[in-house]
Amino acid sequence: RLRLPPIQPGDRIHFKNTNLLRRFISEKGKILSRKVTKLTFKQQRLIAIAIKQARILSLLPFVSNYKIFERIKPTILRSAKFRNKKK
Repeated sequence: RLRLPPIQPGDRIHFKNTNLLRRFISEKGKILSRKVTKLTFKQQRLIAIAIKQARILSLLPFVSNYKIFERIKPTILRSAKFRNKKK
């Protein structure tokens, strides 16, 4: 079964075409390899250059905003009788 190529003949590889470039960036903001994207050598090189230009011009992030793990305080329910109990 034939797979559709990741880049159609009408798609323009340009740094302003961020919708196309986002398909070739991982969740953490890294450029995906040729093995994953199934691009030709020339297409991969042009995509990488366009992504780097878009990052410099702040059109794409260098790293994606993944969740910042916050330290969760334990929520232990303590009744007032234990806090105010004096011996």
